[in-house]
Amino acid sequence: MSGLVNALVIVAVAALVISRQFSARRLDADRRWWLLPAILAVVALREPGLIDAHHHTEAALLLAAELIIGLGIGAGWAWTTRIWVEPDGAVWTKSTKASASVWIGGIVLRAGLFGLGELLGVRQGSPALMLALAATLLVRSGVLVRRTQALTSAGGRTPSYDRIPAYGDDRPRPAWKERV
Repeated sequence: MSGLVNALVIVAVAALVISRQFSARRLDADRRWWLLPAILAVVALREPGLIDAHHHTEAALLLAAELIIGLGIGAGWAWTTRIWVEPDGAVWTKSTKASASVWIGGIVLRAGLFGLGELLGVRQGSPALMLALAATLLVRSGVLVRRTQALTSAGGRTPSYDRIPAYGDDRPRPAWKERV
């Protein structure tokens, strides 16, 4: 694929995934949650130019930093996602304002890495960004599945939302009542 097609695929996948996460969505933990990240990773690894041929060390370090940022964004995004269980046992998720902050921070860090690469003269192609997006989606999905399993396996009963809140969630908590 050409660089333009890769860039369009990255933007389309990111826009679709991000827009879907800010509305309440039913989570199916039994699905193949790893499939989309695996496809993105295979496409990224098949593309030439993952590592700049003229700057092997610098390009490898930038790729490693890109992957670390991707993993961090995925984990941060998953831990800032609200998860709750409906009375019928269906698990639902919705990203919070803190999730948006994680994404904005990740974009700023990635832009900084791109700028650093430009200063070093390292050619950075879309396969590195696609691989980092795959890492982000894989970690996010994996953490959400783990959180969901912890939520639904609490002694065979369905715990309420307040048992496992999302970090940065702005939903009001019930006040503790003192016994009289």
